[in-house]
Parts: sequence; C-alpha cells; structure tokens
Amino acid sequence: MSARDEILARVRSALADVDRSAPTEVPPAPRRTPDPAADLVGLFAERVADYRAVVERCAEADLPAAVAAALPAGAGVVVPVGLGVDVPGAVVDDGLSARDLDRIDAVVTEARVGIAETGTIVLDHGPGQGRRAISLVPDLHVCIVRADQVVADVPDAVDLLDPTHPLTWISGPSATSDIELDRVEGVHGPRTLHVIVVD
Repeated sequence: MSARDEILARVRSALADVDRSAPTEVPPAPRRTPDPAADLVGLFAERVADYRAVVERCAEADLPAAVAAALPAGAGVVVPVGLGVDVPGAVVDDGLSARDLDRIDAVVTEARVGIAETGTIVLDHGPGQGRRAISLVPDLHVCIVRADQVVADVPDAVDLLDPTHPLTWISGPSATSDIELDRVEGVHGPRTLHVIVVD
C-alpha cells in the first residue's frame, strides 16, 4: 500500500459514520462592522497609491480642472456615454473598434465603487463607465471615484453590485512579472492609472 492509499484509507475511515445525505449547513461568513470613525476615503487613497497609481483628491467644483490636468497635452481621449464631466476634445465611445481604441491615448471613466481595504476600483460598465474595452485598451485610465462610493471591504462592495452585469475589478495599473520577477506594466490594460477621488 502506498502512502497515498494509506492516507485516503484513514480519511475514509474517519468519515465512515458521516451522513452524507443530510444537507451541510454552512454558517454565514462573519462580517466586520466598519468603525464609523475610520477614514475610509483616506485608506482607499493610500491603498490605491500602494499599487503605483496616481491618486489625488479634489472638490466637486475642481473636478473638470483635475481631469484636464491628468491628461497629457494633445492626447487623444475617449469617454463613455453618460460621463458626468465635460472633457473638451474627447471622443464619445459609440462602439469604436479595437484599432480605433489603440490609437487613443487615454480614457476617462467614473467608477461604481471603491474598496478601502484593498484599494480596488470596480466598474460595472453602466453610464459614465462605458464598455470594458475602453477601460482596457488606452494606455492611461483616469478614473473618478466619489467619496460616497467608497466602502470598507469586498463584501460591502459585492452587496452593491449586480452579478448579472460585467464587472471589471481594478487594483492599480495593469502589471505582470516574468520568471525573474521583473515587473512589466501595461501588458493587459492601462500602463498608468490616475484616480481622482472627489470629496
């Protein structure tokens, strides 16, 4: 008898008196109650910056200027239908082809939710967020997250999301590492993520 067979025999023996026909009750995962005094927006900004993303905070009145400053001079910019900010000179996505998107330098979108604990931004591709392709092809993604969209953790975010919508979870610029752990950015999406948190 091999060591594997011996271990499996012990497991089977230990489980011999278990009634497998009865449904197994799985207790709900414990949920933490967020500290009402916690600065979720500050934590979110700190965690996003940990991913090598650019993070800035501004007031609603300063948002158009912050978006304009985040975009390189002369850059081709695409925006989704329903974006709540005017971006002069931007092309509104009306189903641009991959080839057209590849010629565009930057995209400006809004977010659906921001997660403080992980520094993750989630897009559900509703109004102001556009289809997934526009958030993945251009090299710079400027993403607007409003303070009231920031939640404490992933379970809180999941509670707000519709699982029937396509979801894009963004934790920093697109990056990968080779076998020698040399980090390469921009392989699977934007090389640069610029997050504007609106207080």
